[in-house]
Amino acid sequence: MSNVLVKDFTQGNVSKQLAAFAWPLFLSNLLQVVYNMVDMAVVGNVLGKAGISAVAVGGDVSNFLTFVAMGFANAGQVIIARYIGAKENEKIGRFVGSMSGFLIVCALVISIVAIFFQDIILSLMNTPSEAYAGAASYSAICMAGLVFIYGYNVVSAILRGMGDSKRPFIFISIAAVLNLVLDIIFVAFLHMGAGGAALATVISQAVSFISCTVFIIKNRRKYNLVIKKSDFVKWDTAMLSDLLKLGIPMAIKSASIQVSKLFVNSWINSYGVAVSAFAGIASKVASVANLISMAMNTAGSTMVSQNIAAEKYDRVVNIMKQIAVITLVIAIILSAVICLFPEEVFGLFTTENDRDVLDIAAGYVPIAILLFFGAAMRAIMNALINGSGNYKINFATAILDGIVLRIGLSVLFGVGFGMKHYGFWLGDALAGFTPFWIGLVFYCSGKWKKRPDMKN
Repeated sequence: MSNVLVKDFTQGNVSKQLAAFAWPLFLSNLLQVVYNMVDMAVVGNVLGKAGISAVAVGGDVSNFLTFVAMGFANAGQVIIARYIGAKENEKIGRFVGSMSGFLIVCALVISIVAIFFQDIILSLMNTPSEAYAGAASYSAICMAGLVFIYGYNVVSAILRGMGDSKRPFIFISIAAVLNLVLDIIFVAFLHMGAGGAALATVISQAVSFISCTVFIIKNRRKYNLVIKKSDFVKWDTAMLSDLLKLGIPMAIKSASIQVSKLFVNSWINSYGVAVSAFAGIASKVASVANLISMAMNTAGSTMVSQNIAAEKYDRVVNIMKQIAVITLVIAIILSAVICLFPEEVFGLFTTENDRDVLDIAAGYVPIAILLFFGAAMRAIMNALINGSGNYKINFATAILDGIVLRIGLSVLFGVGFGMKHYGFWLGDALAGFTPFWIGLVFYCSGKWKKRPDMKN
């Protein structure tokens, strides 16, 4: 049976391939944002600003716990794409087994540790007292269901590495619809509060993960996945070494950004429940800025990885140019919308009774514009950095973007310049440009053309 589901990006029209691969990824990211926004909107309209704050804080904690899944899944995607570009498809099944087994174990360990330290984490977050119970309920349920979130990241990475972005979109669509229905049932009708919103999210992720896994098993021949049950428990040490070498910097990047966000939001939460509630709303609006960025980064990483492995460097440059055009146009459109309709956008997540929350929106508009353009510009270079598989550049980006500048600039503007919560948001937005500048230096150096050594 031919591998009809595996895409070869080393030949053909770059623009068409990028659009075809990135479009389902964009829709997948959009649906994920939508069902996170559904949590916020349903809880906000039923429980008010205390409920919004609870979901915001609980969501920040649960998002932080996914750093290992995000980092290693992205690394796995790049490695699978590299095997395909180098025409080494016979290695994919063994690698998939090792990666999957390793990350499921990581999920179980992190889940247990997180539940044990939950109260300490929420205290460090300066969780408002009005929202503490809801945040505890939300985060505890997400911690317990972490294995499903990790599992879905793994199976999605496998498909994306193969160049298949349509199936992950289908399965995330199932999760989004189910999440919407369960949110309404658990929160609005059963009055389960923020915990009900978390339960809806975990159940949706579980269904999506299981459905996607069954699909891969049934179609494993079309993906050239010659895999044995023992591959999931007897990990290939050489392949796991490759995964760790690339995955650790990516995980550190994801973790450091999440840690910095927790740090920033901890300060923001100290300004009261209204500011904490708006921070939750703002994070949802900011996530829109990342929709195109993440889709282009993910699609671009796979395409860049294949072409570097095949030594087709002109195509890599073309891929980056196409990403730049698309992401910058979208940033301009989003900026226009937020400038013209700020209250309408932010008002989607709260009621007129919470006027103190909406009053914060006016000062946030310029920061939102910075977020939009930062997301656009870093997508260009993240595709190159991640696709190249250069773990040293990934590590440098992780430290500078995630910790040094994101925290440093936030404290500088928020405390040093006395801008309070607006200063913390501004510092976070400016730090988002860091991958672009690092990537620009990396591109000009030409070192991205060096193919990393792969072990058998």
